Amino acid sequence: MMRSLAGSHGALRVAGLAIAWLLLISCLHAYFNGEPKAPNRIVMGYMPVVTNLSAPIVAAATKGKEVQFEAMKFASFAEMGEAFRSGHIQVAFVIAPLAITLYQQGVPLKIVYIGNRHESTMVVRTDIPGQNLSDLSRYTIAVPLRFSGHYLAIKRYFRQIGRDHQAPRIVELPPPDMPAALASGGIDGFFVGEPFASKALQAGIARKFLYVEDIWPGFICNLMIVREDLIREHPQWVQALVSAAVKAGFWARDHEPDAIRLAAEYWGQSPDVIRYAFDHPPGRFRFDQYQPRREELQEMADEMVRSRLLEATPDLGGLVDDRFARAVTPQSVGTLDEVIKQ
Repeated sequence: MMRSLAGSHGALRVAGLAIAWLLLISCLHAYFNGEPKAPNRIVMGYMPVVTNLSAPIVAAATKGKEVQFEAMKFASFAEMGEAFRSGHIQVAFVIAPLAITLYQQGVPLKIVYIGNRHESTMVVRTDIPGQNLSDLSRYTIAVPLRFSGHYLAIKRYFRQIGRDHQAPRIVELPPPDMPAALASGGIDGFFVGEPFASKALQAGIARKFLYVEDIWPGFICNLMIVREDLIREHPQWVQALVSAAVKAGFWARDHEPDAIRLAAEYWGQSPDVIRYAFDHPPGRFRFDQYQPRREELQEMADEMVRSRLLEATPDLGGLVDDRFARAVTPQSVGTLDEVIKQ
């Protein structure tokens, strides 16, 4: 549960979150226990961020096909993690440390794909001075979850410069709530995947402080986890999904206007905000580093130990299944229909 961000508003916010949680559970219960799920329909959980851009593209490309991958948008990673843990969804695009945590807790899953990289941005209020992270020691910065790469990136930076004790106060906040919290003064800045930073920048309430690749090149924001029973029973579906996710990234890279329009439709975001994220700066997002590698996940797990999110270094030997991503041949994708061609 997120900490209170402003004293007198804490109780109201907790009550609001409790009500929202009950509504979400009710909606999920109705959704998953109402109309029976078609046997060839796979539900993918995702958050509306650029690293997960493949989710709505794959959903659109497979609509009405023999095997459909349906994109279900969540308001927070914590809610999505619980839906995956309980088996309500079979696929999830989640932040990397959460995948490691679920695996450590015994949830049967594999990492099969890495989402688009270099798409996380830290923004701060326009009146906050300084250009280095070390200048933020007395401020409050929000991240999507304590078990997020954004949290680890901040902690790692301050540890590397020998100033652990001067790290900013870090709080958890669902990404959709971050721009409003910044505007109201509840937080001083936030570190998250696009386009939420762009929303604050375009509104004039924030300035760009840094890009994640400035402090962690190759940073993994989100990745795709799949339940082991789906891999065991329908490996061909998982291959189709991973192939489509990879091709969706290349399609988005080469067809930005169409990708922005589709994302805006699924995310409920203004196309102008998403376009701003793509254009500042142009060509920033990386769509070609999608193969999961155990050493990268091990590096993140080691950071989790150093940041006291894990007690001991975990054995990740069974976490990564890269055969599906390795089987995909990088190529240009001309049309949305080509995203699902094997």
